Amino acid sequence: MTQPGANPRTPRANIVFVFALALAAYAAWLLREALLLLYVSALFAVVLMPVVRAIERLRIHGWQPQKGATIFLMLLTVTVALAGFGFLAIPPVVRDLQQLSAQTPALPQLLSDLQKNPWLRWLDSSELSARFQGVASHAAAYTLLSIKDWAGKVANLLTGIVLTIYFILEGDRVYRWFLSFLPPQGRERLDQTLRRSARRMGNWLLGQFSLMVILGVCSTTVYALLHVRYAYALGVLTGLLNIVPVLGAAISIVLVLLIAAIDSWTSVIGVAIFYAVYLQIENSLLTPRIMQNRVNLPGLAVLVALLFGFSLAGVPGALVAIPTAVLVSELLDEYLVWKDLPRQAAP
Repeated sequence: MTQPGANPRTPRANIVFVFALALAAYAAWLLREALLLLYVSALFAVVLMPVVRAIERLRIHGWQPQKGATIFLMLLTVTVALAGFGFLAIPPVVRDLQQLSAQTPALPQLLSDLQKNPWLRWLDSSELSARFQGVASHAAAYTLLSIKDWAGKVANLLTGIVLTIYFILEGDRVYRWFLSFLPPQGRERLDQTLRRSARRMGNWLLGQFSLMVILGVCSTTVYALLHVRYAYALGVLTGLLNIVPVLGAAISIVLVLLIAAIDSWTSVIGVAIFYAVYLQIENSLLTPRIMQNRVNLPGLAVLVALLFGFSLAGVPGALVAIPTAVLVSELLDEYLVWKDLPRQAAP
């Protein structure tokens, strides 16, 4: 029996609601890339907020930076660090490439040298030249497509940085607007849950920074001992790329192995052994332990989150996998997990 004053749902209202929900799901699917970019930007804004607040508490000769000045200082620090790294690391690479180019013979000279070999006189220089030109044209076309693809990724990266800055500046206003859609009785509970999640997400950044430093120091030491070219620059780059789980380590392995192969196969074997051992230690010991201490997640949950994040959204998914796992665990713990009531003391 319907209570007086109640507003029961009619079948027509239920049908309209289902259609509206299906339309919203379809729109979300069409806008999934933009929504993913918004989600990643918002999550990074939450992760960086402890750093922003720490800088805001600084006092420099009586001047205390506000949020806008804090963001500017962070961007300036990152820009100066990257520029200094490029200034120190790029010139030796360019110098070696110029020397290699000067020592490499031109294509006609190379073909002439090949035909001087008695075992290779059967080679047709015109046919080889045509084949080389075909390979070069295909390589040029592939390079143009790769540049276009990378340009899109760089544009998404810049857009994500801008969105993160806006979320840091206006995140409180957006957060209050989001909570205003909820009824008052559930608003406070969700607010407390999300704030606990934000504190744990901030700790994730410290844990990830610890992993980057550990890998950077270990790899720099190994590269220097093995006399790998650009050992210190490669060590810093390896540590920085470790912010991207799985893929960052893969890029580092390929790059360092290629550079080590220029000088010595002993260095290649040493680098391969180092990575094989270190990745096992990091994936089975360091990452689960550090993340468990920082964000209070079980080691299995960390590994599963990284696997799901990378499978669903590639690099962006891997970057936000652990903060997302923190958010999901807090929501599940608050709304779905049944907690035992405290036992009453016996009279």
